Amino acid sequence: MIFDHVLALTLVGLAWRLLSTSHLFKAVVLFITFGLLLALAWVRLEAPDIALAEAAIGAGLTGALLLDARARLEPRDDVPDIAPAGSGPPAPDASH
Repeated sequence: MIFDHVLALTLVGLAWRLLSTSHLFKAVVLFITFGLLLALAWVRLEAPDIALAEAAIGAGLTGALLLDARARLEPRDDVPDIAPAGSGPPAPDASH
């Protein structure tokens, strides 16, 4: 009983920290942690099928996709900078 209350308060606290952080990596890690603890909450509610789905999809797959997306947002040294405005291909001819 006490464990369930601590788990619920921890989930609320994690959700608050997840939504209030400005660092993307920290937010993703908190999201994965939230998903794993939520899976534990589903186990405590005697719903193992939902717990497995939450752990596999919510924390596992979605967490991996978010980490990959965050990595793609990081500036890389091997990719050239975007060309300045006006240096792209010419605009199509409107005289037709």
